[in-house]
Amino acid sequence: MTSTDVHKDVEDSGPSGYAAARLRLLQEGARSGPPRRSALSDLTDDWLSGLFTAGAEALRGVSLIAVGGYGRGELSPRSDLDLVLLHDGSDSGAVAALADRIWYPVWDLGLALDHSVRTPAEARKTAAEDLKVQLGLLDARHIAGDLGLTAGLRTAVLADWRNQAPKRLPELQELCAERAERQGELQYLLEPDLKEARGGLRDATALRAVAASWLADAPREGLDDARRRLLDVRDALHLTTGRATDRLALQEQDQVAAELGLLDADTLLRQVYEAARVISYASDVTWREVGRVLRSRAVRPRLRAMLGGGKPVPERSPLAEGVVEQDGEVVLARAARPDRDPVLPLRAAAAAAQAGLPLSLHAVRRMAAGVRPLPTPWPAEAREQLVTLLGSGQPTIDVWEALEAEGLITQMLPDWERVRCRPQRNAVHIWTVDRHLIETAVRASEFTRRVHRPDLLLVAALLHDIGKGWPGDHSVAGEIIAKDVAARIGFDRDDVAVLAALVRHHLLLVDTATRRDLEDPATVRSVADAVGSQGTLELLHALTEADALATGPAAWSSWRGSLVADLVKRVAAVLAGDDLDEPEAAAPTAEQERLAIEAVATGSPVLSLRAQTEPPALTEGQPAGDPEPLGVELLIAVPDQPRVLPAVAGVLAVHRLTVRTAELRALDLPDGVEGSVLLLNWRVAAQYGSLPQAARLRADLVRALDGSLDVAGRLAERDAAYPRRRGVVAPAARVTVASAASRHATVIEVRAQDAPGLLFRIGRALEDAGVRMRSAHVSTLGANAVDAFYVTDAKGAPLGAGEAASVARKLEETLRG
Repeated sequence: MTSTDVHKDVEDSGPSGYAAARLRLLQEGARSGPPRRSALSDLTDDWLSGLFTAGAEALRGVSLIAVGGYGRGELSPRSDLDLVLLHDGSDSGAVAALADRIWYPVWDLGLALDHSVRTPAEARKTAAEDLKVQLGLLDARHIAGDLGLTAGLRTAVLADWRNQAPKRLPELQELCAERAERQGELQYLLEPDLKEARGGLRDATALRAVAASWLADAPREGLDDARRRLLDVRDALHLTTGRATDRLALQEQDQVAAELGLLDADTLLRQVYEAARVISYASDVTWREVGRVLRSRAVRPRLRAMLGGGKPVPERSPLAEGVVEQDGEVVLARAARPDRDPVLPLRAAAAAAQAGLPLSLHAVRRMAAGVRPLPTPWPAEAREQLVTLLGSGQPTIDVWEALEAEGLITQMLPDWERVRCRPQRNAVHIWTVDRHLIETAVRASEFTRRVHRPDLLLVAALLHDIGKGWPGDHSVAGEIIAKDVAARIGFDRDDVAVLAALVRHHLLLVDTATRRDLEDPATVRSVADAVGSQGTLELLHALTEADALATGPAAWSSWRGSLVADLVKRVAAVLAGDDLDEPEAAAPTAEQERLAIEAVATGSPVLSLRAQTEPPALTEGQPAGDPEPLGVELLIAVPDQPRVLPAVAGVLAVHRLTVRTAELRALDLPDGVEGSVLLLNWRVAAQYGSLPQAARLRADLVRALDGSLDVAGRLAERDAAYPRRRGVVAPAARVTVASAASRHATVIEVRAQDAPGLLFRIGRALEDAGVRMRSAHVSTLGANAVDAFYVTDAKGAPLGAGEAASVARKLEETLRG
């Protein structure tokens, strides 16, 4: 369909002709991207121009103007039409009638319309009062009517904007910052808003406005292409959803990717992230330049007076060889020679991070264009500068991003390309893989005083997830890559082995501490065998905490920290040569014995709740704070009977209590006390609100055990109302047997979608299978539960291989059903 055909359809059929032509245009498979947006704008121009001409008749001094995205000729399939009916004020009644003749046909077609009727003076006054209006008018484009009226407004608005730029640009920057705070950063979000999030289309428009002010300009390389890619994604989103939406929801990403001809949703997100990163970096550089220009304007008259009218010479302070500070940025010295100094990028980056200053865009581009590649292995200075950069704390992030924006990181570390902008489809992670690695290094820099080799800790932090760009277990793949990278960087053979071990086992401590019985000698010995030395254990402990803290709020807590510290202490003892004795049944405490006697005497369950806390971690010079909660210890004594585990788990689920650890054992009673008692020692926490009263818990437990409380029914009602994301199907539950994890029990691992009553369902299934649970180690990461259950047969012995596999299979079938 040619533009002539489109124009003829519009002329012949009016609104219906426009609607038909619009539909054909959007269904054309051969035309997409900028050509389709431009064609849709032209088509709409023709239609609106026809409406204007038919309604204006002999009316003079009136014009129809497109503003905003429509003014830029960038109509997406469901975009609003932003229009201004401009008039000279001579015949307001006729103008109002003309407006009705234009607006109503637009509304009749169901198109979103943002409209106004103003004189040039009114438009300028509104723009002066409302920054968003002024930004829209900067893209004003004539559609029909008095061209001179439109041109006069455009000239005046641009002049106003340039005259007021010193005042309006800080206002625009603040508006962008507030929006970023609300919407987050586009380059890291799993369900990003393509328009409003930082690095999105709004920021690209803001950069155009800064350029129009003539005060500063954005780095142009790649910016137009990044903006085009985001617009293409928005077009595909509109077409696949049929809605005017800018939010790229999870359930729509596969369809959008297919519409764009991309491999999958991850490829789509990676392209979105890359585009957002270009826009975000351009914004950072541009706003820094705006600030520099405004500061220089403020001090220039005073400096000129002091210097007798001469031009002030920028002050340059040396920071490192070939690197100086100038006007709040790190730049290259005049004598610097990137083509002869391959370490210069790392030296400049380390100096900038240590000084807490940004790297000049010009300096980074000069190095990217002319620096000589580092030899293999790297010289000692390069390795030291990398470690210095990684150990500089928060400033490392901006400096690293400046190097990455110009390709210097992948030039030095080619394996970085596979993790760059790679999404992580896990609610626990708040960053892309590459940003998570840098965040981990930043966190690790806080722990460099507690390890004997801070350089190995920082490099391990940078590389620990480098295997996520490859298929299979990322820890296994990462170990191979880490060996290669560490050797290339210039570490010796022993250090390479330590770095490879840290990457291979970076999840070992937290996984073991939260999913295994630390009282079992087999657990501790397996970790000691994997770690191998005290020095590696020390580094692994720090890396574990840094990794978790850099993952997100759900990945670390005082409870997890205490479990990991306990494991590290036990492993350190083994590595020091201490023998691990076979665990003996611990003698009951006075509290446990009291509850057991009362349970026998009353023939019913009794319980107690006790909060557990630990002092917060302190840094030198800080005052002591309030203790951090580790959870609540729940002790329950029950006369020995079937269905205890599912009854307790179900009652806790009904009361919205989260189970963190669970242990169940038969208790030996004092002489003279007859009966058998089961003791449950669990750690729980309230999902929200306060803990229920112990008396109420006990009453419900009594009812659950005697069958008068329908726990399954109550949880089924809760499950039906449990919020789920529309269209998202969770992966099926997976149950496995961890062989050789314990000599005293069989360890069954469950990975499933977390939901109310999950532990109740597991407990009931294990009871149905005829096995006894010795202990449970429960770990919830975002929406995922990763639990380990130590089970035995009726006699207290580990299950045979066949029986264990059968139990795991039946449990998996129950959870998947």
